[in-house]
Order: sequence, then structure tokens, then C-alpha cells
Amino acid sequence: MKSVARRNFLKVAVALPFAPPLRSFAEVASPLGKPVFVAADADATGTEHHGPRAGTHLDFKVLTRDTQDGFFLIEHRNVPQGGPVRHLHYAQEEWFYLIDGNKVVIEVGDERFTLRPGDSILAPRNVPHVWAYVGEKPGRMLMGFTPAGQMEDFFTLSSKQRVDAKIAEAHGMKWLGPPLDVSKLV
Repeated sequence: MKSVARRNFLKVAVALPFAPPLRSFAEVASPLGKPVFVAADADATGTEHHGPRAGTHLDFKVLTRDTQDGFFLIEHRNVPQGGPVRHLHYAQEEWFYLIDGNKVVIEVGDERFTLRPGDSILAPRNVPHVWAYVGEKPGRMLMGFTPAGQMEDFFTLSSKQRVDAKIAEAHGMKWLGPPLDVSKLV
């Protein structure tokens, strides 16, 4: 073993007893060891959050504080046609799961996917992505962020006022381009 490799190995071996213990998902998800229940069509904060378009609801299902900043989950109800601008998250993976509705077309990097009910996709951090719901009747989907970062604050703010690229940047996102054109996705 080379002396540099041996020295690095010894540094790690000495540090191991002092490293924080590995924790299970259950410990991160509920640091107090208690379940966190949120009823259907309800928000964990007890406050109504609305999406950027009329009639949409964002129900916060798993709060940032409940996972020690590890995860944030939203149920997006009454999703109309269309979606957000192309963007990326500097420090979060974003997970999408279509519960009900027709389909969601999503581009992650250079690839395009179509989600039908029951399908999901994970968009890695620092990879541009954009999605659009396509359907006559409104849809319903889950969106999760890990680690949670500033996402709960961003969606709280966006349910009260119009947000822009500067606000997105302050919450760890970069806006990169326009939304998908739904008329070309049908």
C-alpha cells in the first residue's frame, strides 16, 4: 500500500468512532418517533395553498421540519393543462408521481417521458426539467423534493403571490426557459 493511501486509510479509521451514526429513513422521516398523519384533501399546515393557476390546490403532505430538512412532499390537486417553466434545482432531486388524470409530459435533460397514472420519474439536481399536464379533466399528482431545502418556503410564497426568476433563484432554482407548449403535446 502506498504511503499516501495508507495515511488516508488511517485518517478514516481514526475518525470512524467519532462519525455520526447512520440513521434509518424512519428516524429521518419522524425524528420524534411519532407518525405524522395528514387526511385526504388536507394540508399538514392547516393552511390552504394554491397553485399558480386558478383552481389548483397544493396540499403539503410531508413538511420539511418533520424530516429534519430531508424531504418535502406536495399533493397537487386539480392540475389544469400546462405546467411550470423549464428550470433546475441546485440542491434537490424532484420526484413526480401521477395519481389521476390523462398524462404528464416531462422533459428531464434531453429526454422526454410520458407519465400515465401510476408512473413516476425522478429528476436529478442540476438537470433542467419541465413538465406539462395534458388532459381535458384536471389531474392529481405528487411532487417530492429531497433534501427539502427552500422548497416548502417557495411553495408557501407562490401560493400567496406571483413569483419570478429572482425569487426562484433565492429558493435554490434557476429558471431556464418557457413552459412546454401543450398544443404540441396532445
